[in-house]
Amino acid sequence: MVVAEYLSFSRAAERLGMTQPAASQAVARLERALGVRLFERTSREVRLSDEGKVLLPYAEAMLAHAAAFTAEAARLAEPGAGPIRLAYCPLVGALAARVARRLAARSPSVDVELRRAGWNAATQELSEGGSAAALMTMPFPRGTATTARFHIPVTHVAVPARDPLATAARVTFDQLAGRDVLLPRARPPGSVWHALAGRLPAHFVPADLDDLPAALDLVAAGRGALAAPQLLAETVRRPDVRFIPLAASDLRMTYGLVWLPDRATADLMTLIQTVRHLLRTP
Repeated sequence: MVVAEYLSFSRAAERLGMTQPAASQAVARLERALGVRLFERTSREVRLSDEGKVLLPYAEAMLAHAAAFTAEAARLAEPGAGPIRLAYCPLVGALAARVARRLAARSPSVDVELRRAGWNAATQELSEGGSAAALMTMPFPRGTATTARFHIPVTHVAVPARDPLATAARVTFDQLAGRDVLLPRARPPGSVWHALAGRLPAHFVPADLDDLPAALDLVAAGRGALAAPQLLAETVRRPDVRFIPLAASDLRMTYGLVWLPDRATADLMTLIQTVRHLLRTP
C-alpha cells in the first residue's frame, strides 16, 4: 500500500522505517505468494502493474476493515464507567433478577442496575442512554439489535372477582362480545394487542398496559376485562381478581433482550451472553 502510494521503494521504506532492500524483498515475497506481479520496475521508475491496479482497491478495503476491527475491539475491551442498567418490563422481573444474580456470582466486575420500565419507558431509556439494554416485548424499537427471544402465551382473561364470568370454567372470544376490554391506546402491528383487537368483538377501553400486574387494579375496579399472559395468571394472586382460561387462544407475547449496537461495551456483551445462557437453562 505504501509503495503504491509513493511509487518509490526508497520513499516507502523511509515512511515505514525500514531499509529499501527490505521493502523490495517484502513486496517480492507478496508477489510470489499471490502469483502475480504487482509493480513494474525499471531503473528510473516504479509503477503499478495491471494486476496491481485491480488488486489495490481490495488491499485498501482490507486495511480499512482491519483498522475498524482493531478500533472496535479496543472500544469493547474498555471497562464500563459505571453500572450497566437493564430496563425490564414488570412481567419478566423474575428473569431480570436471575440475570443480576448470575452476573453477581460469575462476573462480579459487571455491576448491573435494574430498572422497572414498561414498553414506552424502556424505549425512552434506550434512546436516551438511560439503560444499556432492555427486556421488553415486541414490536422492538427501530434501530435496535435483539437476541434471546422467548414467548409467553396469552391463556387467560382477568375479570373482577364478582363478575358473572368469574365462575366460568373457560371463556371464548365470542363470550367477550359487548364487554369492556382493556387495550392500550397504541396497538402497533406486530404487537399482541394489535392481534387481539382483530379477534375481539368487544368494546375497547383505552388503558396504560405497560405494567400488566398494575393493570389488574383497573380490572378489580371494574374498568374492563384484561387478556392475561400465562405468566401473569400463574404468579399473581389477588382476592379481587379471577383469571379465567381463554379457550382456543394462539396469541402470545414475544419478548427479547434489546440494545443499541452502536453503544455496545464489554460489560453489555457479558450481560447479553448471561441472558442467552439463562434462557437455555431452567
